[in-house]
Amino acid sequence: MTEIPTLDLNDGRAIPEIGLGTYAMTGDDGVEAIGAGIESGYRLLDTAVNYENEREVGRAIAESPIDRGDLFITSKIPGRHHGFDEAIASTEESLARLGLDYLDLHLIHWPNPSVGRYVDTWRGLIELRDRGLVKSIGVSNFTADMLTELIEKTGVTPAVNQVELHPYFPQTALVEFHRSIGVQTESWSPLYRDGGLFSEDPVTEAALTHGVEPAQVVLRWHVEIGSIPIPKSANPDRQRLNADIFGFSLTPAEVAAISGLERGRMKDRDPLTHEEM
Repeated sequence: MTEIPTLDLNDGRAIPEIGLGTYAMTGDDGVEAIGAGIESGYRLLDTAVNYENEREVGRAIAESPIDRGDLFITSKIPGRHHGFDEAIASTEESLARLGLDYLDLHLIHWPNPSVGRYVDTWRGLIELRDRGLVKSIGVSNFTADMLTELIEKTGVTPAVNQVELHPYFPQTALVEFHRSIGVQTESWSPLYRDGGLFSEDPVTEAALTHGVEPAQVVLRWHVEIGSIPIPKSANPDRQRLNADIFGFSLTPAEVAAISGLERGRMKDRDPLTHEEM
């Protein structure tokens, strides 16, 4: 079992440096896969209302021998639940499905800028934190301007912003902005969505140098740039491999070469063209 180190968030709480994504892990197979991840050493489990598997995550937690206090459970408020009262109700429903008394981290899943209620939703999360139903609060898929607006209007800085981030879309400016204001970056889709990344020269060369798999190189790259990757795998062997990234380090030159894989077609795209419900 891999021992996963932690990072400190801006609210003083510690978060594991890698998590297990649970998207599409549903039914009995999903419970088994999530349980295998816990057994492999994952303590950060990432779910969401829209994943429709909070019950499965809750079952895996209940069936695990690991104490609840040693786990770090994240869920997310969907766009259709934006608003102060709606955010509170949504979170209470998530806790009921999970069978938990509190969430370690709760995120606004998407800003839904055309609706324009994410500040009210953020105020709801602040209230939930004050009540103890949520320990840490954050956002997902927010821009620098949106983060600034939340802070200016509420005085509360998100602990985390979870965004799409991988070597083809490294979001260097946003990661630097996060660092400047004390927000922890998390990466969804950290390995991208096709196998092409694993055959890129900087990745294969680093894998050969360090005697590891290309996926491990990419996940270690996330750690080196200061982001927490949330890879998804239901395969126990792959889960263990993905978590085993703390026994080696990449050189600055290797990190720079992998960051240099950024694709021009991704560089200038608008991350908010999708409205999440």
